[in-house]
Amino acid sequence: MAGPGELRAPFDGATYRYKDDEVTVSSDGEARWMALRSGGTEHRYRVTRVIGGRYREDYAGVEPGAPSSDELILPVSFVYATRTFRPKGYSVMSAERPGLRAGPAWNRTCVFCHNTVPLLSTALGALRGPGAAGYQGEVVDALLPSSRRAPWRVVDEVGLRAALEQEVRALGGAPAPADATLRAALDGAIATTRDRLDGGKLIELGIGCESCHGGSAEHAEDPSIPPSDVPVAPWLAVESSSGAPLSAAEATNRVCARCHQVLFSGYPYTWEGRARRGDAAGPGGSHINSGEARDFLLGPCSRAMACTACHDPHGEDAAEALARLRTPAGNAVCTGCHRALAETPALAAHSKHRPGGEGAACLNCHMARKNVGLGYQLSGYHRIGSPTDPERVEKDRPLECALCHTRASTSELVGQMERLWGRRYDRQALERLYGDLGRPVLVATLERGAPHEQAAALGALAERGDAGALASMLPALENHYPLIRSFARASIQRLAPACQVDVEQPVEQIRAAARRCLPP
Repeated sequence: MAGPGELRAPFDGATYRYKDDEVTVSSDGEARWMALRSGGTEHRYRVTRVIGGRYREDYAGVEPGAPSSDELILPVSFVYATRTFRPKGYSVMSAERPGLRAGPAWNRTCVFCHNTVPLLSTALGALRGPGAAGYQGEVVDALLPSSRRAPWRVVDEVGLRAALEQEVRALGGAPAPADATLRAALDGAIATTRDRLDGGKLIELGIGCESCHGGSAEHAEDPSIPPSDVPVAPWLAVESSSGAPLSAAEATNRVCARCHQVLFSGYPYTWEGRARRGDAAGPGGSHINSGEARDFLLGPCSRAMACTACHDPHGEDAAEALARLRTPAGNAVCTGCHRALAETPALAAHSKHRPGGEGAACLNCHMARKNVGLGYQLSGYHRIGSPTDPERVEKDRPLECALCHTRASTSELVGQMERLWGRRYDRQALERLYGDLGRPVLVATLERGAPHEQAAALGALAERGDAGALASMLPALENHYPLIRSFARASIQRLAPACQVDVEQPVEQIRAAARRCLPP
């Protein structure tokens, strides 16, 4: 998180229009302003905070003279990949909005994952358990199957009560009475944290050491003692659901998952044909950025390998380093455990691809690029698995092999998978997904898939330069999820740069503009 002087968007008097509303961004000396005209009303906000900074900027600000002094989430974001504004919140598959408006207070929505706050503040929900009031605290266990959870267990209730009282007083709240139940005390601490933890009570603005390592008092006193990724307190025990201590990798991954879990999303679907909520809820993975760590915890490697095997926790990953991981030269991150596959004959037999080609890069098959990235390109799905897994073949679109083999039909790919890997797949299940199995997988996915599945097809076709699929891609510009419309526009423009469609206009206008993108 940065101050308003460090933003990258051009606050130069430009106006962004969305339906019947508009936002004008401007500068006045060091101050940055957003003027919002919406529904016949006008508001002018001074930008006080810039949130994010790798792929896009979000903003918080105050409205001088307004009854409330809250710093509000401002209505637009700036996306670096396109150097354009778009409505705030459209990176997590938000539903269509009728117009623009300022959002809730910054300190009640964004403060935890973009700053360094006391670890106890983030853990209140985990300690309270099911039924905790909604706030920004850690909830990743609730998004995991029971076998992969690591519950926080209170071993000294008196000690926890004392810690809660100290925390609530530090925030300027009133501690729970002595005769209150522990759950009531935790509920009170959650309410106080939600209402009172603001910018003046942060340990550090932005992500600092304690965001991941907690207070680490022992390390601060003796640097030879490494900080612990497992939360430590006299009143607390943290262990896996089996009762075993967390491995070092698991502990690190759960630190990452405090934020990288897609905490806020109303989108109902996940990968593996599951849903986030309701009767079909289950341990399916996320389809967008920010769910990577929780998805990784769902896979088989998370006890032995940490997120830091691929990612630098102290800085931004170099694009060339990430790209190298998706080549055979990057396989060392996997062959440290799977040593036999470091040998060329074994790799060829395992992958059924040429050892030096992209089909022999571990991540291309086992962490397929099928998620919606923040830069409008595909990013890796971090639940490690295989494109031949029945859950993925019979419940998801598209077949992951089609992300490279973009023109192959369902019957062709499934037949090859059965021949090469000795699998058998349910043709009726596949027909329910794709209809005619003789048609190209990605085209059928565009026509029949859920929005996140369509995005995978759009991105793959764009990356492979398959301009022949342009006509099948154009209907996605009308998708009822704004993020998919924007993703479709970016994918289509990679194939047809002259295809300029404003996807924030009424659907009739979008359709008319899309027709003009087809060759005569």
